Formats: sequence, C-alpha cells, structure tokens
Amino acid sequence: MATGRAVPDVLAAVDLGSNSFHMVVARHSHGQILILDRLREMVRLAAGLDESGRLDDAAVERALRCLERFGQRLRAMHADSVRVVGTNALRRARRKRWFLERARAALGHPIEIISGLEEARLIYSGVAHTSPMSHDKRLVIDIGGGSTELVIGEGFNPMLLESMSVGCVGLAARYFEDGRITEKRFERARTAVRMELEPVTAAYRKLGWLEAFGSSGTVRVIGDLLRRLYPDEPRITPGNLAKLADRALAAGHVDRLALVEVDAERAPVFPSGLAILLEVVETLGIDRLRIAEGAMREGLLYDMMGRFTDEDARVRSVRAMEKRYHVDAAQADRVEATAVALLAQVESAWGLDDPFAELALRWAARLHEVGLDIAHSKYHRHGAYLLEHADLPGFPREEQLLLAALVGAHRRQLSLESLEDLVPPWDRLAEYLIVLLRLAVLLHRGRSPEPQPEPKLRVRGRTLTLELPARWLKDHPLTIEDLDQERQYLKAAGFRLVSG
Repeated sequence: MATGRAVPDVLAAVDLGSNSFHMVVARHSHGQILILDRLREMVRLAAGLDESGRLDDAAVERALRCLERFGQRLRAMHADSVRVVGTNALRRARRKRWFLERARAALGHPIEIISGLEEARLIYSGVAHTSPMSHDKRLVIDIGGGSTELVIGEGFNPMLLESMSVGCVGLAARYFEDGRITEKRFERARTAVRMELEPVTAAYRKLGWLEAFGSSGTVRVIGDLLRRLYPDEPRITPGNLAKLADRALAAGHVDRLALVEVDAERAPVFPSGLAILLEVVETLGIDRLRIAEGAMREGLLYDMMGRFTDEDARVRSVRAMEKRYHVDAAQADRVEATAVALLAQVESAWGLDDPFAELALRWAARLHEVGLDIAHSKYHRHGAYLLEHADLPGFPREEQLLLAALVGAHRRQLSLESLEDLVPPWDRLAEYLIVLLRLAVLLHRGRSPEPQPEPKLRVRGRTLTLELPARWLKDHPLTIEDLDQERQYLKAAGFRLVSG
C-alpha cells in the first residue's frame, strides 16, 4: 500500500495551535530534513472560544490574517507538499466549517483537525527525529495552549500516549484571567493539572523511562530563564521550577514579572504554563527535563516523508485494524483490486484524480468487513462506528470520517446524508467512491478465490454502464440478482446502473 512516489524537494508543515500558529518550511535531501524557514505568530485562538464553542470575530480575524501571511510565504518558497493541522482549539470549536473554508482560502491549503493522541504521536516523532538516536525509553512532555501531551516511546516508536485537556491558555483563563498571581490561584491551577494527571500517573510510572524531554514554547522559555537565573545549575528540575514559581508569586502580576525571556505576548500564559510543568514534573517524579529541539512541526515533516515511502503511519494503522478485527485478508485483497480497477476507468470522468481518492478507496476496501468481528447483522454500521471513533495513528479526523462514510454505505440501502459532514471536496466526491466500493464488494460476494473477468465500467454523469461477459453472468445467477437489487439501491440515491 506504499505510494512509491518521490519525496518532494520542498515540504512545509503548519501547526494551528491553540495559542500560536507555527510554520516550518524544509528541503528534503538524502533522507534528511533541512530547515529553510520558520514562522511563528501568537494568534490566541483558544482565547477566542466562548463557552458554547463559538469562535469570536477577533480570533477569526487574527487567524485569517496570519494564514494569509503564511500563504504568501509558502507561495514564494514554492513548497511542493504542505500539511496543515489544527489542534485542541479547533477540536473544541463548534460550527467551524465556515472558518475552515475561509482559512483554506487564506492559506491556499486544506486544514486537517487531528485528535489529541495523533497530536501526541506527531510530537513524539518530531522529538525522536531531532534528538540523538537512542533505543532507551524516553518521556516527552509538550505543553500547548489547549492541551498537554505525554508520550513514552523507544526509538521512533511511541508506546504510551496521552493528551490531557489542560493547556496554558485554558488554565490562564480559569485562574489568572486578570493577570494576578497569588499562592491560592497557583495552587488551584496545580490542583486542576493534578486531577488530569491522576488517571494516567500509575501507567506512566509503571512503564518508566530513562530520559525526559520537554518540547515547544513553554518548556523552551522556562529553560532559557533557568539558564540565565541559575547558571551554576541551568537545568529544568523540580527545585529550580519551585524557585521560579516563587519569583512569579513575588511579582504578583504578569505585568511585573520583569523576565526578559517572557515577552508581553507570553506573559499572560506564563504562570499557567509554569503551574502545568511544575505539577507534571513533581507528580511523575522527573528529576531532570531536557529541552527537545523538535516538536509537532518536525513530526509533521517526517510524517509527510513517510507518506511518500513505505513508512506511512496510516498504512500501519490500516494493517493493525485488519489484524485486530480479524479481517479476511484474501477477501480484502480481491475487493481492493477490483475497486481500484474500477476507479482507474472512471477517475477522469468523475473527478477522482486526487491521489488520496485511490488511497481512501483501498483502505475502505481492506476495512469494509471490520464490523463482522462485532456482529454480522448491520456489520457495515458497526464498521463505520469503529472507523469513526477508533484511535488511528496518522489519520486526521476528516480522513477517518471519510473512511467511516465509505464503509458504512458499502451495502444495503444507500444513504448519502452523512456525507454532508465531510470537508470539501469529499462531501461531493465520496458518493462516487461509495458506488465503486459497493460494486467491488458485490462482485466478490461469493468470496471465491477463482479468478474472474475484469469488469468494464463507463460513466456519464450519474449513469453507470457495467459490462461483464454474458457467459460468466450465466454461470453466476446470484450475481445477476445482486445487480438487479443494486440498481434499485442506486436509483434511490440518484444513480442509474445499466448493463453494457
């Protein structure tokens, strides 16, 4: 299932964080990533979310202006492949499709919203690929604006991932909104973090690690502070963090921090970020935290490289799903081959030239029977539920929803209502992929290992002409009945299936 395509010369990753937007542009050279440019802007997207999950106009305006600038730089640097991901703030935002469409127009590229665990996986990848190679277990901590990720892994492989819904922006809004820093507020902030940590602490301590790393802005700023304030012991340790907390409490207000490393933009979230880091370090028993060079942006770049080779994390997730739910691999092979053969005949007429159309169809073909491991009755719906809600490393939310839609509609009556929730252009194109998958599954309903003639398919708009050898059809009367039934299903969805 590898793509076999050459890795593009210039790659770009854009991270739409809850506090800051980041962009990194890199050149691929001999299997390595060489950074060409970095951009960072404080957008404070999470601060613009109200209690109902609505983004206010000011936050939207800040985000769009930033993305316009990012888009201009991407065009100037001729980036060949670009991935844009949204994290906690966009996960929480409601009725965000209109914003995503405007953001795509401003930047020039679509936006993927990733899960907390996928964010953790990408963070770990970024740290692992930019740190000295080691096969020892390491812990990675990333404090973002809307969430905090904890990962233990070996080499490039994450073993234990967690995304806690506590970040420096949200915590600042709850306990330091007016800028005052008091002992009571600081302790309440730490207690909130402790409550998030409580369900996972035992598992992390049991697995253990040899080295601990902190990535992204909060840890980096605190590390820079400690190097200047305590040159004799310039490390992130529980003791040094406690001394830094005392300095913040003594200041009493974010405007009086008087710390060169904490600029006016970061000052409002500094006490909350410090509270998170201090609580994580003490609760997990971390003696020393090293500062990582990489973060999620670098993880995205290496993940993009993998998508052009045989290291695509999505491929590994599909294979793992097949094994976990005991998919009949031979049947999946048959359905996949026929679905792709049908796609090749109609991709131009139906506008399915995007390489992801073939990938999505392949993965849906391989996973269309995952629901059988739960129950045969309505197994397509069970499969759709699994694909929508499972943790699938490498898959952004939009791609999972597309797979779920394909699998959920591959048999029985065809309803296209669920496609309205998909992002463009898949809200429009998914129905064509569904039709191709349905035909491929139908033609292999007998599960026979015997080779069968390749079907010929022509389309004109929503009319499909399917050709199969008359003699073969005569020997397979059940297929004729299935095709007659499929005509009725497709007719109800606005398609016309005729025999050639």
